Amino acid sequence: MEELFSLKGKVAWITGGAYGIGYAIAKAYAQAGARIVFNCSRQETVDRGLASYRQDGIDAKGYICDVTDEAAVRDLVERIEKEAGPIDILVNNAGIIKRIPMTEMDADDFRRVIDVDLTGPFIAAKAVIPSMIKRGGGKIINVCSMMSELGRETVSAYAAAKGGLKMLTKNIASEYGGYNIQCNGIGPGYIATEQTAPLRETQPDGSRHPFDAFIVSKTPAARWGVAEDLAGPAIFLASSASDFVNGHILYVDGGILAYIGKQP
Repeated sequence: MEELFSLKGKVAWITGGAYGIGYAIAKAYAQAGARIVFNCSRQETVDRGLASYRQDGIDAKGYICDVTDEAAVRDLVERIEKEAGPIDILVNNAGIIKRIPMTEMDADDFRRVIDVDLTGPFIAAKAVIPSMIKRGGGKIINVCSMMSELGRETVSAYAAAKGGLKMLTKNIASEYGGYNIQCNGIGPGYIATEQTAPLRETQPDGSRHPFDAFIVSKTPAARWGVAEDLAGPAIFLASSASDFVNGHILYVDGGILAYIGKQP
């Protein structure tokens, strides 16, 4: 059973893997035996990630690369293959969100979210698939979000991008499944990270933040997720345990998508 879930000897590339969800997935992969490489668009973020990996005893390689730059991504993949080995696992984690009401959002802002959250995964997957075909297979995991299924105020661009990423996931599975390439998605629910910390702060009167209370009330698990909740699902989708799972979105949301909510 350990061998079924082992990533020993595998090279895993996690885009945006310096902190948060990407880092948690990468750390789990390292514990399962994989060699970790990651990229971020800024040197200071790469340095931050490398420091965290060192602190956790993980020998990771970090690179500067903008996932929306096709030539840069292609060059990065060549460099990773030379310095770490062929990429067995790609996790398309890098992403941004702009919380702006749709009628107030500039088209340039909309395009930027689509470019990072949807075009970036297309570019990265396109760069690794030929080598995966040559070597007889590989794993691609796209971080899709619950917003690939749900809408919400102020996230029109993000929801559009993640919905598109869900369908890109299914299409990669359809087009390249015959080459033993499995492409699946992870749909995190509301995860307690440093980005969401302000939404969970205790109010001056000792009460919960209104958004915190809202999310907990909508989640059957009655809590926010933590990044570590994604470790097991991510290992499953990257390991041979999921060799006949393709085009699937695994929602790790504490049950939100299954729940209509309590009657008022």
